[in-house]
Formats: sequence, structure tokens, C-alpha cells
Amino acid sequence: MRLVIVVCVVSLLLSCHKNDDEPDRINTQTVIFFFPYSADMTSYFRRNISDIEAAVLNGAFRNERLIVCISSTKDRADVIELRDNKRDTLFHYDNPDFTTSADISQMLSDIIKTAPADKYSLVAGGHGTAWVPADVKNLSKSFGGYNTKTGVENIAYAIQNAGLKMQYILFDGCFMSNVETVYSLRNAADYIIGCPTEIMIKGIPYQHCAKYLGSEPDYDGFCRAFCEYYGSYDTPCGTISVTKCTELDSLAAIMKEVNLTVDFDADILDGVQRLDGYKTPVFYDFGDYVSHLCNDRQLLARFAEQMSKTVPCKVHTECFYSEQSGEIRIDSFSGLSVSPPTESNIRLGVLETAWWRETDVLNL
Repeated sequence: MRLVIVVCVVSLLLSCHKNDDEPDRINTQTVIFFFPYSADMTSYFRRNISDIEAAVLNGAFRNERLIVCISSTKDRADVIELRDNKRDTLFHYDNPDFTTSADISQMLSDIIKTAPADKYSLVAGGHGTAWVPADVKNLSKSFGGYNTKTGVENIAYAIQNAGLKMQYILFDGCFMSNVETVYSLRNAADYIIGCPTEIMIKGIPYQHCAKYLGSEPDYDGFCRAFCEYYGSYDTPCGTISVTKCTELDSLAAIMKEVNLTVDFDADILDGVQRLDGYKTPVFYDFGDYVSHLCNDRQLLARFAEQMSKTVPCKVHTECFYSEQSGEIRIDSFSGLSVSPPTESNIRLGVLETAWWRETDVLNL
């Protein structure tokens, strides 16, 4: 009888230990793919998901959990895990409002409870206009959908409110490698990956690039694979860069010094590399802008050195593509765009961004 009791107690203890371990199991990396509702892009999002699955079959994401949140309609968002060549629907939301930081934060919090990890990364798909406020209607793009876009600050707040700091945020959308944008997100991620120009509607070619986005990302490999793909595309146009967020405060400090030494003259912009095709440009190449703005060689050298630390990876094809203007040649490329305080950009509120509040000593 005593032997039977001992065996039962030991078995119970072992059983309890096993059950306790299961909910506490932490995987290395959870990659969150976020596709908010956008009527004209839903079919492309679905294709993106299929391309991600194809990449997994070819060896990508061997040790990571892949969670997808996709709103196929305005009224519903499904949270799906891609695993073992199948899709498991984990839960869904009715009438989500992903224009608010609260709903995005709740989504992130629910995912990290379901798929806890040592590290998290976010891939966000949709239209993009970088820092331009979400209520601006006169631009052809937006983050999210045309009527369901959200501001960059909301994304930053949502990530931080969920208690997260992403290993990387990859923006699968237009114009998001922009200094005003990445500066607003500097405390929400270690790295920001994105395009400083428009990107083709196909978006990131995940079947070629996803293998570089595991728990130990190869950012240079990712950028090269992206450029190789779009270099041989029907319209051979593509730009991509990686920003190291811990270097952004140092970059802002040097930019503040630059602004102390000059009086801004909008006429210089005629010679600066533009990175959009709008009739009145919004986005210019950041490095080229500073080289036209500042005449102090030593300060320019310090700026260039800091830019190389801040943007460790950047690639581009010979031209970028604009929906409004077609192909535009790239003669100068630093990996980040900037929106100088022109009359139109001031009206849009560029000086209200965190970047300009920190660096605009002239109070233009």
C-alpha cells in the first residue's frame, strides 16, 4: 500500500510539472503580420500570406511562430497562425477599429498572450504616407486603407501600451522610411525597415525575402533580395532601407547643429533629389537635402558618418516608380526621406512632428 501511494504521488508531481511547463513555454520569436482593412488591397494581402507560406515551405521561419491579423472586411478581423502548412484561426474581432491605438494595442496584447516569445517583430501592410496626418485627404496613399488609416503616433503608442518593443517593424507600404516617421517610432522598435518611395502594389516579395527575417535578422540580405527581385520586375523600380533606432537621437542632435548654422531657403530644393512624384513634392532624400542645406564641411562629414550608423542598409534600383509621374531617376539616395518646411508641408503639420520639434531651432 505504501509503495502504491508513493508511486501515485510521484506520478502526480510529474504530471503537475509537465502541465505547469506548457503554458509557460516561450518560443524565441513571434512575428506578427498586421493587415488592417483596405478594400483595394485585400486580395494582395491574401497573396502575401500565401507567399509567406511558400517561404516557410522553403525553410524560412523554422523556429518562429507566425501570427497574422487580417481584416478582410470592415466588420471582422481574423487572427490566424501559420503552422505546419495550415492556417489555424485563433480568434477574431467584431467591428475592430484599427485606426485607434487602443484597438491595435489590444490586438497586440492578445497575440502575445497566445504566442509568448523572447522577441517580437511586426510586419504592417497597407498604404502609407509616412508622417502625414491620418485626416489629410489630398494625398493618394495612407497607412491602412483609404478610409481606415491611422497615424504613426498611434502605432508607437499601441506597441508601447502593449508593453512591447519590437525587434523590427517592417512597413509593407509607401514612403515609411522617412526621418519624421522613424523618429516617432524610435522607442517602439530596434530597427525600422521600409521604402522611402512608393512600392509596387505587390509589396514585399516575401517568397524571396522572408528567409532573412527570422529571430536573427539578416538586414543586408533582406535588402539585397528585395532589390534583386524588383530589379528584374516588369517595372524595375524599388527602394528599401533599414534604420537603427538607437542612432536616431544622435542624428537629431547633429541635425539641430546644422539648423543652427543655416537659414533655410526653399530655393535649394530645386536641386535636391525628390522621392515622390507629387506635383508639389512632400518627400526629398534626407542626405541630399542636408548636403544642399549645409556648407560646413566638418559638420557635413559628421552628419554623413552618423547617417551611415543610422541607416546601415539601403539599396535602390536606377529609378523609383510614382503612380502619378511614372519612373523617376535616382541620383542620390541616403535611405531616408525628409519633408522640409515648405509652405505646403507646414500646412500639413510637419513642424508638429517629434523630429522637427527636436531639431527646428529656427521655429520656422
